[in-house]
Amino acid sequence: MSSTVTLPLWLVVLIGVLSIMAALDHLLLPSARWVMRRRLNRAIDELNTRLKLRIQPFKLAKRQSLIDQLVFDPEVLGEIEQYAKANGVPREVAQALARRYAREIVPSFSAYAYFGVGARLARWVSTVFYRVRLGYMDEDALKTVDPDSAVIFVINHRSNMDYVLVTYMASSSSALSYAVGEWARVWLLQSLIRSMGAYFVRRDSRDPLYRKVLARYVHMAVSGGLAQAVFPEGGLTRDGRLQPAKLGLIGYMVSGFDANGPRDAVFVPVGINYDRVLEDRLQLGSLAAKEGGRARHRFNLGVFLNTGFSHVALRLRGRWHRFGYACVSFGPPLSLRQYVKQRGIDFRVLDQAARFAEVERLAQVLMEKVGSVVPVLPVALVATALLDAGAPLSMLELKARVLALLQLLAAAAAHVHVPRGDQDYAIEVGLRMLRMRHLVTEQDGLYGVEPEEAPLLRYYANSIAHLLPAPSIAALAE
Repeated sequence: MSSTVTLPLWLVVLIGVLSIMAALDHLLLPSARWVMRRRLNRAIDELNTRLKLRIQPFKLAKRQSLIDQLVFDPEVLGEIEQYAKANGVPREVAQALARRYAREIVPSFSAYAYFGVGARLARWVSTVFYRVRLGYMDEDALKTVDPDSAVIFVINHRSNMDYVLVTYMASSSSALSYAVGEWARVWLLQSLIRSMGAYFVRRDSRDPLYRKVLARYVHMAVSGGLAQAVFPEGGLTRDGRLQPAKLGLIGYMVSGFDANGPRDAVFVPVGINYDRVLEDRLQLGSLAAKEGGRARHRFNLGVFLNTGFSHVALRLRGRWHRFGYACVSFGPPLSLRQYVKQRGIDFRVLDQAARFAEVERLAQVLMEKVGSVVPVLPVALVATALLDAGAPLSMLELKARVLALLQLLAAAAAHVHVPRGDQDYAIEVGLRMLRMRHLVTEQDGLYGVEPEEAPLLRYYANSIAHLLPAPSIAALAE
């Protein structure tokens, strides 16, 4: 028993390393996790005292727990059985596929990533590119929203800057969870987006198993009181107009809603507008290609980099100007509980055709509310007046038309952002932005539309077209 055993040095080192790792795993790491978790909980409690909409436990739940809950959801299990039978595969294969979909969808929220990195970065980016303004906000109506309800911000989609701008504007109220398209599923970026609470959506997927997993996650999120932000149009507007809503996510949100349950779902309409949209030419180019025409503007990496370097050079020389105003307005909220009680419906018991019709009706109501709070900005005003005239205008004629346009908008209860409260200054700002981009020309004191840039000017005029009556403003101007 007292004999000596000789071991090679590499084996002794390996045993020592494994022993240290075992000691860390069983003794030190649990204590460190407990300390970090305690500090995190204190930070969340402090955040909840400052936020108008508290961070709900659902958002803080462990990602793996949510994935397991989603995969073993009774409806998902039923869809797994159907998928296995329809495709002739073992049930285990179908369940593995459902788990992969769940891992793709479920986010991993980090309060530090959202408030420490994301919100600060959103503020910096927004204010570097734009003069950010809060337009209309129905504060009295928003104060009536129960902080424990599932609040869903319904937003028009003009630019990919929408995500950044709304995150910045809402960072003092809540931590929003976005439904993000597949465009953001790139290395590193997707990890950052997922850590900020966003979940990825395959918008064009026809796989019934995937759609069931997504539907159940959205239902779980609403039931858990998750504050969300959705873009019902489903993608960026190509022609500048407000697009009809796609019914997928809205349908998932309301299909399992219980009006007598403990938690209400509240839709808050949000309207966004810009004096300059970063992707405006690309969107018009994609529209022309979709309609079978020739796209004048396509994405070109060389052009993109050259434009970026030119802006940096202008910034260094002190000659760079921001892209005008970016404005966000918040309309009065719509309680889903009150809505279904007023209509006398229950989405859970409706057949498929009736549910589709009711979801479509609700989506139309929401888009009308969003459209009513889209801010009117200087570039849209000047673009509309010049296009409506159809001929070059003097400064006096242009002001007369814009003022007539403002009267029509006031009659329609539209929300107009007038910088400094000075209408003349608003016209000058809008005209300056259009002239800097060579969309409008000046000759002999007359301002006219550059013929080749008329579609781009129409793109900005379309942002407020839904707020105006059909007749021309010419008669009112005269």
